[in-house]
Amino acid sequence: MSVAGVETERRSPARERRTRRRRDNQGRLAFWLLLPAAIAVFGVIVYPILRTLLISFFEVNSALATDTPFVGLQNYIGVLSSSGFWAAMGRTLYFTIVSTALELVFGLIVAGLLNAKLRARWLFRAIVIIPWAIPTIVNAAMWKGIFNAQYGALNAALTQLGIIDQYQAWLGDPTTALNMVIIADVWKTTPLVAFFLLAGLTSIPSELYEASKVDRASWPRIFRSIVLPMLVPSISVVLVLRTVEAFKVFDIIYTMTRGGPVNGTQTVAYYAYTTAFSDQNFGVGAALSYIIVLVILALTFFYLRLLRRSEMSLL
Repeated sequence: MSVAGVETERRSPARERRTRRRRDNQGRLAFWLLLPAAIAVFGVIVYPILRTLLISFFEVNSALATDTPFVGLQNYIGVLSSSGFWAAMGRTLYFTIVSTALELVFGLIVAGLLNAKLRARWLFRAIVIIPWAIPTIVNAAMWKGIFNAQYGALNAALTQLGIIDQYQAWLGDPTTALNMVIIADVWKTTPLVAFFLLAGLTSIPSELYEASKVDRASWPRIFRSIVLPMLVPSISVVLVLRTVEAFKVFDIIYTMTRGGPVNGTQTVAYYAYTTAFSDQNFGVGAALSYIIVLVILALTFFYLRLLRRSEMSLL
């Protein structure tokens, strides 16, 4: 063995120790750098989740309550046996299904228009994104003014067109108020859905369209055989995101109707809010929160299974 080889062999343990020491120092540095973020995440997310779960098993009727008897699953049983909860659940499912379906249909139409080869296409895309960029509270306040029974723009337009004879209280009727909230939600969220679907449309190879033209395929057949299968991943993302967001809708309802009239727009999220903070029944409100989470998980799982089957049938 050469002298250089012997020296290299002698130095290798020292080099390994320095490398190990350097890695340990980097690990400790990474730990201390991540520790503040971990503490913040625990304090803002993890602790409230665990605290809410704990409260759901106790009778807590005040934020400063000291006597909180353990009731087990009674809060959950009380919620599931409440007619008010099931009425709110029905309205929430209606809001979720209708708004998500409309946003998907209109989003697909808008995405197709934005994908067309037009001049100044970037300008149209910038204009379309404006409704989604508006804060939800501002959007809700704007539509509340549009639907106003005395000076709303909708009543003025319909009256001028001769569609209605007198101004209507669109947000004062339980049968129409929820639909008006759906219109406001669809107007705001459709651009987001459109851009998700637009990303899917732009990823479709142009060769597939050219081959379909050679085969003289009709547009319905092109949509079913090429566009729809390629859009299934984008549609899956849109449905999951919009289902979760629509099911836990709160802010737009709080601004436009406060759950009224006669609880006509009270969703499960707003029902949980009034139960916990208006009625000061924090234990039941916590149980409601976890029931909402479980329903959202079930809906998400259902959507994913359904879309997976649809994707397999289209292949």
